[in-house]
Amino acid sequence: MRGRRRHGDLEHEILAVLASEEVALTPAQVRDRLGGGLAYNTVTTVLSRLFDKGQATREQTGRAFAYRPVRERAQVTAFQMRRLLDGEDDRAAVLARFVGALTPADEAFLAEMLRRADQEQG
Repeated sequence: MRGRRRHGDLEHEILAVLASEEVALTPAQVRDRLGGGLAYNTVTTVLSRLFDKGQATREQTGRAFAYRPVRERAQVTAFQMRRLLDGEDDRAAVLARFVGALTPADEAFLAEMLRRADQEQG
């Protein structure tokens, strides 16, 4: 019998399975590749959490979702920043503190990115 996993171990194992494939995998396929006696619901829950954290994407395949890992760390970080911002009541205060904590180089880069976005929209 296998001992209890440490917090996060199953997430890492599932991400490794997703990363080892070129195609999106359903929860049943992930479960099969992991081997062992994990419940389908356990795998589905972990995949949903990975999606909620921005560490996996999903696409509808029949009645289920199929998942892929997010391979770019910057994409995961941006998603997490957006979720934190969305959870705040005073977005302006959070953004002001964020900008105030930037280095001059980061601030200049952000200003340039905002100018480009404004030009693309206008």
